[in-house]
Amino acid sequence: MTLEKNDKLILITNDDGLYAAGLRTLLEVIEEFGKVVLISTMESMSGMSQALTVKTPLRVKLLEENEKHRIYACNGTPTDSVKLAVNQLLERKPDWVVSGINHGANASVSVLYSGTMAAAIEGCLYGINSVGFSLNNFSPTADFSICKKYIRIVMKRLASNSLPVGVCLNVNIPSAPKNEIKGIVVCRQAKGNWKEEFEKRKDPMGKTYYWLTGLFQNHEPDATDTDEWAISNKYVSIVPVTVDMTAHWFINDLKKWFKK
Repeated sequence: MTLEKNDKLILITNDDGLYAAGLRTLLEVIEEFGKVVLISTMESMSGMSQALTVKTPLRVKLLEENEKHRIYACNGTPTDSVKLAVNQLLERKPDWVVSGINHGANASVSVLYSGTMAAAIEGCLYGINSVGFSLNNFSPTADFSICKKYIRIVMKRLASNSLPVGVCLNVNIPSAPKNEIKGIVVCRQAKGNWKEEFEKRKDPMGKTYYWLTGLFQNHEPDATDTDEWAISNKYVSIVPVTVDMTAHWFINDLKKWFKK
């Protein structure tokens, strides 16, 4: 892949693995916007959040290269992939980091656990315009083609606008027929949490193990300005996500706790 001076350089990754259907759909669309370097793990890294590999060496292998893209496999996490690409594999800092398309929505607090969104957040830590895309469908046979239109819209906006430093976009697309998706809503993250429930099971040897089965609880089901509302009402949600996790509104109250 030859990178010309005026070419956009775009880094793609995900957390569902190299052969995930969502990643291949994303690559197909993003190639329309520039030269692409794709780096992904061979297997799923869902739920890895911002995890880094610190106890084993990172290894990467170039699998494919043509004039449109280069594809690498990495044995690390999505965050590892972004760090490795930016620091070692790319000719220069990319213009965009694009992550996804995730199997399943990353709305509300799921953004905290998502490896897909962790890669986008890592990109914005480098000062790169970054976005994560997710489809609200966990099925291995999900139709990712419905995402193409909205990926193009978002990328065209990023081509003519720069995100603030430390901000990336979390885009969630409802799983619905193309003609039923009503449009795009810019909104906030819904307040909610995952109620983790563990099923106690026995393996064939009779030993006990536990299987995580989570249930999401929306704490504000009637709010109409959240990502959860948008997705459930067949809108594409876009939430600007910041890396600053400070509860600014609570600082002054907290100071009173520690007055001399």
